[in-house]
Amino acid sequence: MLEIEDVNTFRGPAHVLNGVSLNVGAQEVVCLVGRNGAGKTTTMESINGLLPVRSGAIRFRGEDMTRLPAYKRARRGIGYAPEGASIFPDLTVSENLMMSRWLSEKAVRARGDGAEVNIEDRMFSVFPEVRPLLNRRGLNLSGGQKKMVAIARAMALSPYLLLLDEAFEGLAPAVVGRFRDAVITIKQMGISILIAESNLVNAAAVADRLYAMDRGEIIFHGSPQDALANEDVMRTLRG
Repeated sequence: MLEIEDVNTFRGPAHVLNGVSLNVGAQEVVCLVGRNGAGKTTTMESINGLLPVRSGAIRFRGEDMTRLPAYKRARRGIGYAPEGASIFPDLTVSENLMMSRWLSEKAVRARGDGAEVNIEDRMFSVFPEVRPLLNRRGLNLSGGQKKMVAIARAMALSPYLLLLDEAFEGLAPAVVGRFRDAVITIKQMGISILIAESNLVNAAAVADRLYAMDRGEIIFHGSPQDALANEDVMRTLRG
């Protein structure tokens, strides 16, 4: 589904990603785990085109997307729920979702894959809690509600791959469980998921495979169980 090969990405003069390689298979949940500042968000923004890569390759469903602009990657079927949700505060939830609905209709037509997708079902199937919030402004949402809306907005694109950046961050333990269930529901819909996560325990609860990152490099790849048993990985993640 997704292949990243030897990617180097800069933020201004700072060399953030150093030869990063990873892959996500069809209907697979993969977590990229690391401390704050390790390069997780830079990896996500390299995948979706918000940051240009200096070298390396990004392939999605067999197509080289390394130089494609972000909107074309979204049309190809890459959904993104960014860290902090990035909900438009002065727009209602309905208006926030409307933007993705408009792009989704264009995306399905552009892909030409014959997909018959009920966009509204996509938006509310994972988080039905969003429906009663449609007339509420983004400014008046709680942190958890903003994350739900961000994921619903990404699901409206009818994605093949969903990128979730710090989906569990800042949530109460009971709410974290709700988001874990949502990840499982999305996977059961046949959508691949790449999650950037700081908490290894949260990541291990949902991931099929894990990559651990430190200082812009992949330092571990394997099962959640192997990561939890690896003293070097645990020491690095604890700082």
